[in-house]
Amino acid sequence: MHDTYLSPFFGVAPPHAITFAYKHLTPEGFSTICALLVVSVFSWTVIISKARQLIRAKKSTKKFYEAYKATRDPLQIFRAKEEFDGSPAYELYITGAEEIDYHLKNNPVEITEVKSRSNAGSTFAETDMLARSISVKVSRTSFETVQGALERAASAEALSLEKGMIILSTAVAGGPFIGLFGTVWGVMETFSGIGVAGAATLNAMAPGVAAALLATVAGLFVAIPAMFAYNYMVTTIRGITQELDGFSAEYATSLEHKYVDNRSMVDELREALRGSETKSQPYLEPALTS
Repeated sequence: MHDTYLSPFFGVAPPHAITFAYKHLTPEGFSTICALLVVSVFSWTVIISKARQLIRAKKSTKKFYEAYKATRDPLQIFRAKEEFDGSPAYELYITGAEEIDYHLKNNPVEITEVKSRSNAGSTFAETDMLARSISVKVSRTSFETVQGALERAASAEALSLEKGMIILSTAVAGGPFIGLFGTVWGVMETFSGIGVAGAATLNAMAPGVAAALLATVAGLFVAIPAMFAYNYMVTTIRGITQELDGFSAEYATSLEHKYVDNRSMVDELREALRGSETKSQPYLEPALTS
């Protein structure tokens, strides 16, 4: 007489039920469990690697946001060569910084601000002294390429975060069905054997049905952890992606205010006229002093 124990879900059950079912597996049931084992290995590989990636991304991104908010110049972190490995926001930041730095060096727009100051100490008629300050910016056309680079970087980082999630969704959706396929096949084999033997006793049915149900159990063991991991990771990725989109818009606005030539056509013409007057003034000074 076999020892029995109380199962919290099914009441009295024979000991070593999984071992008993495994010993009576058919070749089809064994193939099904092997397939589920392969799916489980891929699933757990993604779970572990993706969990490490997301934890690292959250920590590094938090540090980067703190460093960025502490700056006044949007390119300060780039020029200081600070690094925040694993942060999607930092990768987007570097892409935009490199792009606008390229245009500042290769396609600059020099803006000269001219302010007049009266020279009261002059012995001649009071004249105006011109004080200049030159700032280097980029044109609106160049900034459009920076915006395009930021959009591409945001898409690339989102794809990087979502990479491998298809394996988890496949494990969640496909695991139970693969197990169910093995169960149905095993039950079909069991009833076929009973039909050939012509004896429908419980002792004849129990081993085959137990072995068939083992495939369903294996499928649930694959799907349940993948389901919890998938839901958690999808929520985390969505949060990081939304923060990334918000930072991209804020970063683009900061770059535009600091480094983009936003003058109107009238302002550009006025500055050009001032520049021509400034160049001609030194040649008029000898005539005034003679």
